[in-house]
Amino acid sequence: MPRYVIERNFPTGLNIPMTDEGAQACLGVVATNAKEGVTWVHSYVSADKTKTFCVYDGPDPEAIRRTAGDNNLPLERITQVNVLAPYFYR
Repeated sequence: MPRYVIERNFPTGLNIPMTDEGAQACLGVVATNAKEGVTWVHSYVSADKTKTFCVYDGPDPEAIRRTAGDNNLPLERITQVNVLAPYFYR
């Protein structure tokens, strides 16, 4: 399955509370993504919480785009990526 980095901008900041409600909001995204065969792996959030870089697995960029819309999430850029890690080299 291809892997993508999704860049999102949140001008007023991303505020997901560290509560059951915040956990339910995240699980709602996971459930909506699953309908398109898309998996949210994890995300990085900027210190000011206005930008995220999300790692997703999915069949194609169009599926990623559809799930962003279905989840009412902004989407600035989709980049297909491959893993490069230092421990692969000798």
